[in-house]
Amino acid sequence: MSQQTLHPAPVAAVPRRSGLVLAIILTCQLMLVLDATVMNVALPRIQSDLGFSATGLSWVMTAYSLVFGGLLLLGGRAGDLFGRRRMFVAGIAVFTLASLAGGLAGSAALLIAARALQGVGAAMAGPSTLALITTTFTEPKARVRALALFSAMSSGGFAIGLIVGGLLTEWFSWRAALFINVPFGLAIAVLAPRFVAEPERRRAHLDLPGAITGTLGVGALVFAFTHAASDGWGNPVTLGSLAAGLALLAGFVVLEARTALPLVPLRLFAERNRSAAYVNFFLAPMAMMSMFFFLTQFMQDIRHFAALATGFAFLPMAALIFTMSRLVPRLLPRYGPKPLALTGSVLMVAGVGWLALLTTDSTYLPALLGPLLLMGLGGGLAFAPLNVIIMATVPPEDAGAAGGVLQTMQQVGSTLGLAVLVTVFGSATRSAAAAGTTGPQLVVDGMTSAFSTAAVIAAGTVLVALTFRRATASARP
Repeated sequence: MSQQTLHPAPVAAVPRRSGLVLAIILTCQLMLVLDATVMNVALPRIQSDLGFSATGLSWVMTAYSLVFGGLLLLGGRAGDLFGRRRMFVAGIAVFTLASLAGGLAGSAALLIAARALQGVGAAMAGPSTLALITTTFTEPKARVRALALFSAMSSGGFAIGLIVGGLLTEWFSWRAALFINVPFGLAIAVLAPRFVAEPERRRAHLDLPGAITGTLGVGALVFAFTHAASDGWGNPVTLGSLAAGLALLAGFVVLEARTALPLVPLRLFAERNRSAAYVNFFLAPMAMMSMFFFLTQFMQDIRHFAALATGFAFLPMAALIFTMSRLVPRLLPRYGPKPLALTGSVLMVAGVGWLALLTTDSTYLPALLGPLLLMGLGGGLAFAPLNVIIMATVPPEDAGAAGGVLQTMQQVGSTLGLAVLVTVFGSATRSAAAAGTTGPQLVVDGMTSAFSTAAVIAAGTVLVALTFRRATASARP
């Protein structure tokens, strides 16, 4: 195939329509991120209605994020090959149909299958969101503002998902948390072809061997950790899945190094700040997912919050994330990424560490509100610069791949993080039960062990943030 562009097209939308284009893209991104947590608040009711086991319940979350993260790289390359707007619209269509099927699911197996299909649609649309922003907003200041808003949707969407899930579950049913995607998805699918410009397509191929080994490798690792939560690390299935996952990921690295047009171009990691940003986009969601998954259950099962109250309990965190994301475009050119990411990471460590002190008698104020405020402030500072660092200077021909790698780090990090922390929870509860602990205290012991592990993971983001280069006049976005 020729290296020349296949279908020349304008790379920027009509200026007066750029606001509408951004609204379409951000709405899509909010839907995709929101669905990673919107079911959290509804988990107790889903378990009751469909008969999930305690450890199997995590697959309601994992099925979506695993497939989403595993196929994102392939989705990014497919956007380069077939057209980013086309993949964006097709992905939203698949995501919308899967949401409808999930809302109608009558069994645990059907719900998990629908959630996995949602992940397929999200992986098709997700990488194109960032790529379309970088090709639509070519003026540097406008691009930084758009990327900061994208970051707000990406990080704040987790907390918004809990609020929306609480509202819909309390007022209607857990099924409404899936049905709500249908009208928004249809609107995006209708409006995007009309208003979003199709960027130039460039030489690419799908790299199916890389996609298969990468996806199966991550899937095997997640399955190993989830299986260990219920059956222990000595189980042959657990050990076999772990070994297979590591071998497949090693094969993925070898394939990518030898492929002419890989899913993950190694040149994306040549710049130090960008490499560090990718690593933190992996570690931070690993730590944060423990808060969303376990804290919602703590509020409902231990403190007996209603679903609606549980959702609104996360409102201060969401508000802080959005506030900080609006401030970052002003702060980043002045101070550079290092002080912002470092401060945010330290605040996140403090927030998750505070949750490790929970007891069965802990109340919302201050035991829950304090950590949520620290996580909101820290997440807003730590995440917003990362999107800008990665996407603001990436060449247009690598925009799809860079966006795919970024979102892959986020989704795979949250998926592996949840699997690891569910394993820690399972091991801690078994040990506590053997020591004679019962009732709510048994559950809280498992949760605090998971939060302690998450704090250690979050501490890794501090170490990575220390490696950012200090900004110079030429290096600032």
